[in-house]
Amino acid sequence: MSDTTFDYIIIGGGTAGALLCNRLSADRSKRVLLIEAGRKDDYHWIHIPVGYLYCIGNPRTDWLYQTEAEPGLNGRSLRYPRGKTLGGCSSINGMIYMRGQARDYDHWAQLTGDDAWRWDNSLPHFMRHEDHWRLDVGGNAGAPGADARFKSLHGHRSHGSSGEWRVEKQRLRWDILDAFSQAAQQAGIPASDDFNGGDNEGVGYFEVNQKSGWRWNTAKAFLRPACYGRANFEMWTMAQAKRLLVQTQADGSRRCTGVEVATGEGIETVHANCEVLLCAGAINSPQLLQLSGIGPGALLQRHGIAVVQDLPGVGANLQDHLQIRTVFKIQGAPTLNTLASSLLGKARIGMEYALRRSGPMSMAPSQLGAFTRSRPDQPHPNLEYHVQPLSLDAFGEPLHAFPAFTASVCNLNPTSRGTVRIQGPDFRQAPAIAPNYLSTAEDRQVAADSLRLTRRICAQPALARFAPEEFKPGVQFQTDEELARLAGDIATTIFHPVGTTKMGRADDPMAVLDSQLRVRGIAGLRVVDAGAMPTITSGNTNSPTLMMAEKVAEWIRKGRAEPAATAVTAPRAPAAVGA
Repeated sequence: MSDTTFDYIIIGGGTAGALLCNRLSADRSKRVLLIEAGRKDDYHWIHIPVGYLYCIGNPRTDWLYQTEAEPGLNGRSLRYPRGKTLGGCSSINGMIYMRGQARDYDHWAQLTGDDAWRWDNSLPHFMRHEDHWRLDVGGNAGAPGADARFKSLHGHRSHGSSGEWRVEKQRLRWDILDAFSQAAQQAGIPASDDFNGGDNEGVGYFEVNQKSGWRWNTAKAFLRPACYGRANFEMWTMAQAKRLLVQTQADGSRRCTGVEVATGEGIETVHANCEVLLCAGAINSPQLLQLSGIGPGALLQRHGIAVVQDLPGVGANLQDHLQIRTVFKIQGAPTLNTLASSLLGKARIGMEYALRRSGPMSMAPSQLGAFTRSRPDQPHPNLEYHVQPLSLDAFGEPLHAFPAFTASVCNLNPTSRGTVRIQGPDFRQAPAIAPNYLSTAEDRQVAADSLRLTRRICAQPALARFAPEEFKPGVQFQTDEELARLAGDIATTIFHPVGTTKMGRADDPMAVLDSQLRVRGIAGLRVVDAGAMPTITSGNTNSPTLMMAEKVAEWIRKGRAEPAATAVTAPRAPAAVGA
């Protein structure tokens, strides 16, 4: 085997890519190459939990994407962070461990025709890499009553204790957040001490991907302890995939055989004997497919790119969680606004973290969560709250000078759909990202209903002693129309783009992948990242992406003796209309 020929080429060293590197390189007879456009995760702010403030918007760790001007956001364009470093978005995200709801995965099974995606069949793949803090001593026996309490919706054990992906409780509490939790319960939302059993309805503190007060990203979990010491594993950082190489076989079928890679030394060509696994994320994966001639035919032709496989779903079906940030001024309780308002306060915060790895520097961006229904007649929880003991006008701007908390609420199951499209043939040019937020009547109604629910929670007796005063959006907005427009003025992404290379049935012309995440019509190529989700999960998306990668690793291992398993011979999809 030459220096440029590998068995598996993995593009993207983020959430899914890091796990796949670990699992596939465990077979020492297989040579694995990881291609990562960013640098190593040796930037100190990656590892200090509050460092997300210095990683988002920083070219050292972020692709620095922006959305197109959004009609649903009244013409605003949003910052759209995507991790550009080993660990990918797990190096800059909110560290929240969240699987979603069982119904999400049962729905995927219906959409793909494959029961492998059902909740009961996905749960083992969540647990396989999980290292849950409650089970630290002797498995379930380590926590009194854990065997009974930590069961999934369908009665199975729901947490693992021997995997690489550390899940811990947060290392701080706030009086104002405890009061919000009590107020939510008074408003009819039950308390919860585990959001990850399949039904996440309730209010409680989020669990986080941290280890002893440090961020736990996928580079530390899956790459550093194992892959770095394997002779069959090679990693290229600051190397960006330029184009996938696809050859037409003797029988007329197409196969991905390698990748052109831009490195500091020029353009390198690498070849794959088995598979290329595209793990670049819901924005960069469809971009690379389109640049390689795999995507909507009309779009590719417009930019002078030869059409290799006409798949109109590449870059379509973009879904994201849009959060509406409400701010309430309070009295009689500390918040980060006041604690960090002076040099002395900041010094105390730094000292607490240095000595105990606790306090505000150990904070995830959101500490308290709640899952509930926008209206009583909703059949399932369709809202998620991220509650924070701080407030500011916009991300990256200074904290307000007054004590306040923020209650951000998002629609878990938006019906709006957007797009990711290349703007030319240059791989270095950012794609056009158009999430199309609040473009449906359903999403606008949920936005209005969620703002009313937030007001109802904040009017409960548990918060009365803090005299909450609505600062943003302001009580002058009352009608559905006013609240929906207001949501467009103040809402922002919570950084959960999915769906742009969705999996689906063979008769779905917009399905880019089959149920094992193989690209239709192109053998030897899979997309393994959040873009493969046909619908967005009812919660944060990092952990579901790890589960998907775990499944694919298992399928690849089991399929090595079955050469036909990677051949996808689905018919070409019809040409895109209006691409």
